[in-house]
Amino acid sequence: MASSERDTRVNRTVIQEFILVGFSYLAEMQSLVFLLFLVTYIVTLLGNFLIILLIKLSPSLHTPMYFFLVNLSFLDICFTTSVVPQMLVHLLVKHKSISIAGCISQLCAYAIVGVTECCLLASMAYDRYVAICHPLHYTTIMSGRKCVSLAAASWITSISVQLIQITWIFTMPFCGSNLIDHFFCDFAPLAKLACADTSKNEILIMVVTVLFIMGPFLLIILSYIHIMSTIFKLPSAEGRRKAFSTCSSHLMVVMLFYGTILLTYLRPKSRHTPEGDKVLSLIYTAITPALNPLIYTLRNKEVKGAFRKAVKGISIP
Repeated sequence: MASSERDTRVNRTVIQEFILVGFSYLAEMQSLVFLLFLVTYIVTLLGNFLIILLIKLSPSLHTPMYFFLVNLSFLDICFTTSVVPQMLVHLLVKHKSISIAGCISQLCAYAIVGVTECCLLASMAYDRYVAICHPLHYTTIMSGRKCVSLAAASWITSISVQLIQITWIFTMPFCGSNLIDHFFCDFAPLAKLACADTSKNEILIMVVTVLFIMGPFLLIILSYIHIMSTIFKLPSAEGRRKAFSTCSSHLMVVMLFYGTILLTYLRPKSRHTPEGDKVLSLIYTAITPALNPLIYTLRNKEVKGAFRKAVKGISIP
């Protein structure tokens, strides 16, 4: 018993870093994957910065919907930056290490921004609900103060919850192997390396998932049930089309983001494979943030109109 405790203490002092296995199994193809996701990351940054700049420079877009879109673009930049740059470096080097402090920092950024985005998407659904179901009271209900409060509540809720969860996981002793079979630090792969009972931590992760990932998702579903009910009651086909077009972009973003998140965190353990988890994680950390600006620009007449005006303003001497 005493010997076992000494071994555990020794192992805890020896582990100064983790090794992220990532995509090592791809061997020579890692360079190709690097180029693909470098381009994707650049597109993500340019697209989301363009959305933010365009909304800031266009007075016609200074409305609650676009206030939330600016916040979403900022979150997408933070979300992908918390994971992708390190992944790109590790695709080029043999020693794919990350310090314990680096792992904590990455998990903090990833987890906080991820839950904040879930809450913000729910706020955006509420905004669309008020706009379509209560149009006469929209400006009163969705005041500037209300929008700021909803965005701030998303951040405060996420930071409070995730700091507790992250503190808990990193107070557990890590011993034995330091190999994380993932391309970034996430809760489940880290919990596998702990040499203590992780059942309580797994329960905490499930509670957080249900309350702060599924909770906002259920609010989004309820909002869209009311929205669709209102849209179908409109007398003209043109009115129904116009009403639906104002929320179709948000609906697509929700489906992309939540589809992969729910598959990742709510699948039965028997269905999990390291390769499958990595592919799903790539979709919501690298691909979805790159697609969001395209969805909002290609499917939104107001954004396209503001973009054309900005281009004309630049081209006119």
